[in-house]
Amino acid sequence: MRSMTCFVVLLSLVCSTAAPDERKLSLEELKDHIAGGWVGQGVGVTFADAYEFKACGERITGDLRKWQPQFLERSLRQDDLYVDVTFIDVLKKHGLQPTIEQAERAFAASEYPLWHANRAARDNIRRGIMPPLSGHPKYNLHADDIDFQIECDGFGLICPGLPQQSNEFCELFGHIMNYGDAVYSGMWIAGMYALGFFESDVKALVERALGCVPPESRFAKCIRDVISWYARYPDDWTKTWEELERKYQDDVDCCPGRKANIDAVLNAAYVAIALLYGGADMAKTMEIATRCGQDSDCNAASACGVLGCMIGISKMDENYKSYLPKLADRTFAHTDYTYQTLIDTCVELACKVVEAAGGKIVREGNTKYLRIPEQRPTPPVTFEQWPLESQKRMLRPESK
Repeated sequence: MRSMTCFVVLLSLVCSTAAPDERKLSLEELKDHIAGGWVGQGVGVTFADAYEFKACGERITGDLRKWQPQFLERSLRQDDLYVDVTFIDVLKKHGLQPTIEQAERAFAASEYPLWHANRAARDNIRRGIMPPLSGHPKYNLHADDIDFQIECDGFGLICPGLPQQSNEFCELFGHIMNYGDAVYSGMWIAGMYALGFFESDVKALVERALGCVPPESRFAKCIRDVISWYARYPDDWTKTWEELERKYQDDVDCCPGRKANIDAVLNAAYVAIALLYGGADMAKTMEIATRCGQDSDCNAASACGVLGCMIGISKMDENYKSYLPKLADRTFAHTDYTYQTLIDTCVELACKVVEAAGGKIVREGNTKYLRIPEQRPTPPVTFEQWPLESQKRMLRPESK
């Protein structure tokens, strides 16, 4: 009888523990990470929006304004969030395998303000130039811009521990407005979100997400350089920033002759700098992202979103989330989604993604858990890069 009791206890422990190639995540933890990701974006973008393109090719020095909880209200009108919402809505309405036609129709029907690659792509689609050509450099001067990088977040947030699933979403949606390195930057950002559900080391997160992109791409080489410079100058982010500017800051972009550079590779590198030197501290991370210059608000949104997902909203300083209840009934611009309905929708989608990837939802006592298969990221099969530098320099800029 004693042996039988021990056997039953042991069997119970085995059955309630995830297999070696699985991870467990309660639904409460899932929601905590997802909420942290969305609110982190809102915090980063509204802290830094006053500094967007205020420093181009130089760092922002001097005192920065202090974060105020009411800043979060402005996040409802930021393209860093409302474009994401459009894509999440596509997945909610059409399932996890929408057609490119369903995706592009939703994007083309949007009425919110857009710029650069997004605006060019929407104009292309409305003229009959459909994805992926709408984001191809032949038809979109801004194909290498930051746009998909700032609206890929939702794909990582609905793929807990599943970077390959997030890559598949990025492959579909990223080519609506971008190409090559600008799609890879979105894959990397989304990969960090996906991996962040189970990773607590920021440096490991930055490095592991590179598995989502082709290692031979200019994007991957740049992020690897940033990691290498971080190892060389671990206590001085400005040294890494200077190395980055010397090697990657150029005038090969959509606005030649202007100091402003919205290139995805350069701005993603600022996100990497902020995460590596931020030390998992929200205030320090968004300050460094802002001080790096160029598209400061977008870069702070990406960095703080990834960090918010990693730590979860429950561990975020109260100062960053205290205003959220006041936005309970407020929707993102030109959408029907509030923060709460967006978070709830992402929880629902994440459960479906996990099940589609071979995982399952189980109940242990009064708690529901996701059993998520362990998954390593792999880069896309087709390798894309921009045209030759000489060809890019010949492109004529469009107005913002």
